Amino acid sequence: QELRPKSLDIKQEELGDMVEKEMASTSEAIEDAVRRIEEMMSQARSESSGVKLEVNERILNSCTDLMKAIRLLVTTSTNLQKEIVESGRGAATTQEFYAKNSRWTEGLISASKAVGWGATQLVESADRVVLHTGKYEELIVCSHEIAASTAQLVAASKVKAEKSSRNLARLQECSRNVNEMAANVVASTKSGQEQIEEKDTMDFSGMSLIKLKKEEMETQVKVLELEKRLEGERVRLGELRKQHYVLAGGCDPDDEEARPAPAPRRGILKKPPIAQKP
Repeated sequence: QELRPKSLDIKQEELGDMVEKEMASTSEAIEDAVRRIEEMMSQARSESSGVKLEVNERILNSCTDLMKAIRLLVTTSTNLQKEIVESGRGAATTQEFYAKNSRWTEGLISASKAVGWGATQLVESADRVVLHTGKYEELIVCSHEIAASTAQLVAASKVKAEKSSRNLARLQECSRNVNEMAANVVASTKSGQEQIEEKDTMDFSGMSLIKLKKEEMETQVKVLELEKRLEGERVRLGELRKQHYVLAGGCDPDDEEARPAPAPRRGILKKPPIAQKP
């Protein structure tokens, strides 16, 4: 609901001003996001080390690349909108053009808001992940939302643009770049999550002797359970293979006389019998 423009409360002659205001607000939100990511990067370097620092740097670097791609997208979109207005308004003013195409203008405003909101949410999620108070899944969802809002912005711009427009071609290229950078954020987030979880699972530092002994016994129990399960699965596999042999046209698996004699293994000679003394 917040992303939808309040059309009923806005006069049509004010739509043009609102478009410029929202695009400027989106650009400002992205610039602020880039600054916040840089601050998080310096904070992570001072407060973390080892695997956690490596994971945080990888995630924040991918977020920075995504923000740069979004910034270029917004700039290109603004240039394309100016081109659309100049070529379509004729003798009318810019405000009159936006008022005449109010539905298109509202879609453009909504798409611009969605892009800025997605960038802000991504930075907040990244901040929580670095501070270990958030979930990695939040970053993944935010990346998907940014890709979706980018597609919305491109679609809204494409409606009024000329097919041969260079700015439209640039905007579509920027959109593909945003999608690629968003995919990189998802990939770095997933790999970082796996790396952190693996380290936490195998980190035994700080455990007392009693705690270590307890963990050792619990692990031995798990090993025995898995070995028993493995043995049962091997028996099941053998029975499945017998049934498969029967259904494939072989003999009855319970008929020992009908079974062919097993072929002797190559390279293994039978030991000759020992000669008896006379």
